[in-house]
Amino acid sequence: MNKAAIFFVGIGGIGMSGVAQYFLSQGHAVAGYDRVLTPLTQRLVSLGAHISDVDAPTAIPTLFRDPKNTKVVYTPAIPANSPLLTYFKDKGFVLEKRAAVIGEISHTMPCLAVAGTHGKTTTSALLTHLLRSCGKKITAFLGGIAANIDSNFLLEGDDFMVVEADEFDRSFMHLNPTALALTSMDADHLDIYGTASELSKTFDDFAQKVPAEKRFIANGLAVEGNTFGIEVGTHSVHNLRIAEGSYVFDFVTPTVRISNIALPYPGAHNVMNAAAALALALEAGCEPTQLKVGLSTFKGVDRRFSIRLTAPKVVVDDYAHHPTEINAVADALEAFYPDQIKLGVFQPHLFSRTRDFAAGFKQALARFDQVLLLDIYPARELPMEGITSALLIDADHGATQLVNKGMLPEMIAKSSATVVAIMGAGDIAFEVPAVMQILKNQQDA
Repeated sequence: MNKAAIFFVGIGGIGMSGVAQYFLSQGHAVAGYDRVLTPLTQRLVSLGAHISDVDAPTAIPTLFRDPKNTKVVYTPAIPANSPLLTYFKDKGFVLEKRAAVIGEISHTMPCLAVAGTHGKTTTSALLTHLLRSCGKKITAFLGGIAANIDSNFLLEGDDFMVVEADEFDRSFMHLNPTALALTSMDADHLDIYGTASELSKTFDDFAQKVPAEKRFIANGLAVEGNTFGIEVGTHSVHNLRIAEGSYVFDFVTPTVRISNIALPYPGAHNVMNAAAALALALEAGCEPTQLKVGLSTFKGVDRRFSIRLTAPKVVVDDYAHHPTEINAVADALEAFYPDQIKLGVFQPHLFSRTRDFAAGFKQALARFDQVLLLDIYPARELPMEGITSALLIDADHGATQLVNKGMLPEMIAKSSATVVAIMGAGDIAFEVPAVMQILKNQQDA
C-alpha cells in the first residue's frame, strides 16, 4: 500500500483496529470512524490516530479529504448507507475491504492462518504465544485481546505472520497462507452463504491454497490434510486429564511426542485449539521442549471463558454467539463447577443467526439451570418481522426470562445461581462491570 494517509470506516472493530495499528507502526497517517469509542479506539488515539464517532463527512480531518493521497479501508459490518462510505464512493476514493488489506500483508511474509467457525481467536492467540516462546519474531492479527501480549496486534518481526482466516463474506480467500489449521465448519453466516454445504465448500476452497501436508484439519471434517484430535488423528492428544486446574496430556505426531504438557485454560474445546496451535508451531520449526514451557504459560484471550469474579458468585464472560459455542461454555462449567446452580445470560447476535439456529440455541441454553435473555443485537442488520429473543425460550425450561440490560445486574444479584455465564458478541460485555460491582457490594454488605 503506497498511500500516505488511510481512513478506516469502522476502526474500532477488533479486526480493523489491528490493521490500523499495523499502518500506524509503518508511519502512515491514520484516521477513522466508529459509532462507539472504546478502549481499543483510545489505544489507537494514543498511538497517533484521529478518531471520531460522527458518521458524517464533516468529521473527516483535512489531511484525509484528498482522494489522491488517501485510501479508505472499511468493514462489511458498516451499513452500506453510511454517510461516510457514500461520501468516499462519490468522491472517487480508493476503497478496500479490511480482508483485502490483510491479504496484501500476508503476501509479504510466511503466513500461518487459523480458520474455522469456532476456535479461531483462541487458537491464533495460542499459536502467537507458542511462536514467541520459541523465539520466533512474528506479526500477528488476532480477533481478541490476548492476555500474554495485552493486545489484538503484535509486531515483532517477519519470521511469520499469524492471522485469523475469517470466513465471513469469504474474507479468507484474500489470504496467501503457507500453512493453515481448520478447527470447525459448523453452519454459520447463512445470510452470506445460503447453505451449510456452500460454507463447507468455501472452507475447502480456502484449504486448497496450501499443499495437503501443510494443512492441519480437525478430525472428522471433510477436508484433506493432516488431522488433529483427542485420541485420533495424525497429531493427537493422549492421556487427557485434569490436574491442579490444568488440562494435562501427551501430544503425539508422526515424528514427535511431548509428554505431560499442561494447558492452564478451562474448556475441553481449548484442548483441541491447543492441538491445532501445537501442530502449526511444530510445522514452523519450534522445539518440543520450548512448546511445553510455552503452553503452560498461556493466559488466555479476553472474553473467551474469562473468569471476572470468583465470589460471591463465579462470573464468566464469553464471546459465545453460536449454539456450539454456548454448548462449549456449558461443558466447561459442568467440568469445573459440577454441583453448582448455573445461570446463562445471553444476548443473541444478528436477527438472521437467531432465526437460522433458534432450535440449537434453545437446546444449548436449556443446559443452564436459569436463563436471562436480552434483546437481539442487530449489528449490521435491520429488524426481521417475528424474529425476537422470545424465539429462544424453551417452553419446557421454566426458568427463562426476557430482560433489558438495565435490569441485568439486579437480576443476576438476586438469582440463586452461584455460577453466571454472560455470553454474546454484541455490546453485552459493557454490562459486566456493573454486574461485578453489584455483586461486590452484595458481598461487602
